[in-house]
Amino acid sequence: MISTRMTVRGGALLLALVVVLPVGSALAEPGPPAPGPGSELVPGVAPGPQQPWQVDTPDQMLAPKVYTPTAEEDAVEPRDVAPGAAVLVEYVPLGDAAAGKAVACTQRTGPHQRQVERWLKLTVDGKQSASDCRAIRAFQRKHGIKPDSGFAGPVTWAQMRLLSAKKNPNAAGKCPVRTQRVACVDLARQLTWVQKGGTVVFGPVPMRSGRAGYRTRTGWHKIYWKHKNHWSTLYNSPMPYSQFFDGGQAFHAIYGSIYDPNGSWGCVNLRLADARALWGVLKKGDGVYVWGRRAGT
Repeated sequence: MISTRMTVRGGALLLALVVVLPVGSALAEPGPPAPGPGSELVPGVAPGPQQPWQVDTPDQMLAPKVYTPTAEEDAVEPRDVAPGAAVLVEYVPLGDAAAGKAVACTQRTGPHQRQVERWLKLTVDGKQSASDCRAIRAFQRKHGIKPDSGFAGPVTWAQMRLLSAKKNPNAAGKCPVRTQRVACVDLARQLTWVQKGGTVVFGPVPMRSGRAGYRTRTGWHKIYWKHKNHWSTLYNSPMPYSQFFDGGQAFHAIYGSIYDPNGSWGCVNLRLADARALWGVLKKGDGVYVWGRRAGT
């Protein structure tokens, strides 16, 4: 449950970017000092069919009407994402994106500067330096993150969290081990996976949980309804491969970036390929365990 609405200011500025910034253009030379708290971040690649900016797809806050889909309805697969949608597009300061020139290596300090410095085993001071930028940029190039300007943004940090969790996402033992399947939702790391006993049978994959005021509810839940072609009843927006576990909160895919720093309206948003794979793993009655807290909520 995520919102299609953006602020009037942000919407006007983004509309201007659509006109000024051609698809595929690079970013600007280093600008003013790092943006302060609350400064707007936008995708560093211009909007287009493969990378829409307005990607929120909210559903009702109350539980949806549950019914048994017909065989004909279930036979219809949700539409696929547009070509190029899987590209990891970093969120950068609006000023950089608007300038529309190539950024060799940004001087800006990103919102995840300290975490990225620590992960890369750099000097952890929370301030961007030329050596920091080169190291961050090398990581971005290796993992296909665009633009590779060295900005320590949410996509770069999310990719690092995912890599750290790949081998054993439940190393800290925070998701309860049961003999049955349990879908684990780690709000702090923004990761989800499914385990059965001590074996991970799906994931981990990146996800997006609820924003401030609409947090994904923690604790034990159960998958109570699966609806492959669900649509938001409030906003007439698609929620492919929805698997509801608590009222109107569900796992479901979105047709845009799950790395939007704003967060959802409570649902656990997934990339389409991940939501499709999860659909084949979870069954009605399977447990869902949610813990932690998303940064900023």
